[in-house]
Amino acid sequence: MSGPAATGEHEEEEMAALVPRPPPSPMKDGDLQCNDGGSTESTEHGISKVKPPSSWTWGRVVPTRGIGLVMGGLFVLSMLVGSTSSNWWSQLDSSTFQLGTSVSGAARHGGHGRPPHHHTPSSAALRVPIPFNCINETSSTCRRAATSPSPSPSSSPSVPLPLAPSSTCPEYFRHIHKDLSPWRETGITRQAVERARHWAFFRLVVVDGRAYVVKYRRAFQTRDVFTQWGILQLLARYPGRVPDLDIMFFCGDIPQVRAAGFPNPSTAPPLFGYCKDGAEALDILFPDWTFWGWPEVNIRPWAPFLEEVMPENQRVPWPEREPYAYWKGNPTAGGEVRGDLMRCNASDGGKDWNARLFGQDWRYAIRNDFKDSNLAKQCLYRYKIYVQGRGWSVSRKYILACDSLMLPIDSPYQDFFSRGLVAGRHYWPIDNTRKCPSIKFAVDWGNAHPAQAQRMGEEGSSFAREEMSMDYVYDYMLHLLTNYARLLRYKPTVPGNAVELCLESMACPESGRSREFLLESRERYVADYEPCTLPPPFTADEVKEMVRRDEEVRSKVKRMEEEEEKKT
Repeated sequence: MSGPAATGEHEEEEMAALVPRPPPSPMKDGDLQCNDGGSTESTEHGISKVKPPSSWTWGRVVPTRGIGLVMGGLFVLSMLVGSTSSNWWSQLDSSTFQLGTSVSGAARHGGHGRPPHHHTPSSAALRVPIPFNCINETSSTCRRAATSPSPSPSSSPSVPLPLAPSSTCPEYFRHIHKDLSPWRETGITRQAVERARHWAFFRLVVVDGRAYVVKYRRAFQTRDVFTQWGILQLLARYPGRVPDLDIMFFCGDIPQVRAAGFPNPSTAPPLFGYCKDGAEALDILFPDWTFWGWPEVNIRPWAPFLEEVMPENQRVPWPEREPYAYWKGNPTAGGEVRGDLMRCNASDGGKDWNARLFGQDWRYAIRNDFKDSNLAKQCLYRYKIYVQGRGWSVSRKYILACDSLMLPIDSPYQDFFSRGLVAGRHYWPIDNTRKCPSIKFAVDWGNAHPAQAQRMGEEGSSFAREEMSMDYVYDYMLHLLTNYARLLRYKPTVPGNAVELCLESMACPESGRSREFLLESRERYVADYEPCTLPPPFTADEVKEMVRRDEEVRSKVKRMEEEEEKKT
């Protein structure tokens, strides 16, 4: 599985900014927050390590490790606006943030407004191992073994119910209903699926629990490979639970099926992908390939990454971190947005916007074997900036996991989990039209209100660890594919030119970092618990309330920024 080269107009644009598999060429999407966690980088960029002034030295705040999800119940910024006090900071006391939950969300989750932990694993001795054996290291042939046939979309599971009960899924799962809503009444025909071939990189079919793929064009690097590997892990984790499927998959950064082109959404071709821009696109969101690893830039699979980053978070407590907003990446990959962001960097004789921004030299990183680009060691700053690339960027989840307060620059692009993030609870929003003053204000406010800023960072980190655990990632995939299969108005069959996929045929012939990450992300045991229970769709009133609260947070932040600018 050598890294494919991009072709076509969109792929050429990606190639201009991305690092393909060796030999290296320019890197796309330098959105990864990479540093080595030491003083070397600071010295290299001419920035000495800044110790917080004595007025910023506090006792360590007891972390709030709440799971941090509730789209229906939002953590609202209750900003004190309109105060007659001449001291601006007095408007932002400890009552600034109020943790609230909706009635529906609290009721579903036992009154706490957040889902319980996914499950309690059984002893390994009691669990069923998933067979895997690289007898022939170079074989690409799948062995034929007895398998449980896939159930029909409406049938009961064909395997015995596990002992462990299910929990309620996080609320961002409710967007599954919205993604599939265009075809709810009419269903999906084979002709509709085949119309999506225009955009698809590959077609994946599941029949009787076995996966088959037809490749239409070469995806950048190994995006398609690791996406397909993730689907194989789902089949192995929940044997007999994944229905027969027929999906078209797009592996780029920009949503393709534009709602404006389909006044009647039911006529739109169903296309799976990694991101969409709200109601403007009809693409069906799916977890991106990096959950199973990104070997070309040495990004480990999500589960081991989370294990690695936890001690790093503790190594440099939040109050001891640099009191600035940090970003490191490829400033050209995001076009105008990232280029504009770089104006906010500290410069000789210029205004200090509290931002510390660094360009990432991916060619050097590759030559240096990524020794200075460990994502788990990025947690040295109190604030981390998220900025889109060409479209959506995979960096958001790594920033969230850092315990630092995420400062995302407003972007229309969403991935499957970011629709569960709440402004004022998991992050502080940054106005894209006035990036520099917005970043400066957020940092000034957080340094003056460390307990609230630290808690918001920890809420985002808890979301990443708990509500985006691989247990929930796989359950999201299972619910999405099961509900999609229910809409198919035909029985999927294996295309004549399809190639069967299996664990051994994908992993055994590989070598180097690709094989390492494939094996590191491999599921070892069949799930011995039920998947979480999918919540119902959002009601129209809930959607209006979410929009209202988000707008309220943003408008209060904007008013505070304007009020502060009048005083300076």
